[in-house]
Parts: sequence; C-alpha cells; structure tokens
Amino acid sequence: MSPRKSVAETAATRDRIIDSALALASAEGLEGLTIGRLATGLAMSKAGVIGHFGSKEALQLAVLEAAVERFTLRVPARAVGARPGTERLTRTYDEWIAYMAEGEGHGGCFLTSVASEFDGRPGPVRDAVLAALGAWTAYVLAELGTAVETRQLPERTDVDQLAFELGGVILAAGQSIKLHRDPQAPTRARRAIARLLIAP
Repeated sequence: MSPRKSVAETAATRDRIIDSALALASAEGLEGLTIGRLATGLAMSKAGVIGHFGSKEALQLAVLEAAVERFTLRVPARAVGARPGTERLTRTYDEWIAYMAEGEGHGGCFLTSVASEFDGRPGPVRDAVLAALGAWTAYVLAELGTAVETRQLPERTDVDQLAFELGGVILAAGQSIKLHRDPQAPTRARRAIARLLIAP
C-alpha cells in the first residue's frame, strides 16, 4: 500500500466516522455520542474509531465543525446571488427554515440543538458553538447594516434588536418543527421574517 493511498483511506474513514456521528448526534445530541455505538454501527473497533480523534471531545468538535460546514453550504451559500440586505437575508432565512423542515418534515437544526445542549457547559465544545453563532450573528448584522445604508430599512433601525428578533423566530420555528411537528410552522416563520424585514 502506497503512503498516498494510506492517507486517502485514513481520511475517508475519518469522514465516514464523522458522517455516522453527525447522524447519531442529530437524533440524540452530542453527549449522546458513544464510541461503542459508533464502532458497532461502522463495524469497527472502539480503538479504531477513537484513534482518528484521540478523545470523545475531539470527536464532538469534529462533528460540530462538519455540521457548521454543511449548514454554511445549505443555507447562506444558497443566498449569495440575492441582492445584499433584506433580500439576501429573506432568502437566507427561507433556506434555514427549509433546512429545518427537511427529514420527514421535522428535522430541526443541529446547531440550535447543540447550542441548547451546551449553553451551560463550559469547555471547548461550548466555545466552538459560541464561535459558530458569533459568525452567524456577524453575517446577519452585516446584511442588516447594508439594508440600512441602502435605505431598504429605516435609518434609525436598531440592527442589534432586529437581529435578536430574527433569531427568536428561528428558535420558535425550530421548536415547532421538531418538538410539536407543526406543519404550519415553516409558513408562520416565513411570515414573521417577512414582517421584520419589510420597511414600514
């Protein structure tokens, strides 16, 4: 076996572990990840699974990183072609709502679930969640700032307050979709977003 092939196979195995771990964590939370269950599901040894990461915490961080990457490709990346400001934000939130409603109509959002799971647990995983959410907030504030500068929104718009309210709609939508399995939740969420982003 050539060194290059060995490196490629190692990377492929690591990706396969992360995919399986993300699926498990989406259903049961990051703390629900166990090396034993992953190993059984992947037909690997426990040592073979943990050897790619070194610790459960490192595995959790790798899963979170993969989830953020997928979210970025699934949500804001699909709104890149929209006009900066309210149009782009409306498109972005529309994609996020659609993303939450995927998976038999009640998939929810992995990132918001993990944020709730680790909000009171200090450590590297919580820090990574904060960094991801901080990047999202910066994205929203930048688009809102553009909307104000281009007069899509009133000059005196409190962008911090508006970003907070938009986040509240998403949290409510996630709970209604995943916990209550309300088929009307995506429509209600989109209406709320539209009301917040349409200038009076």
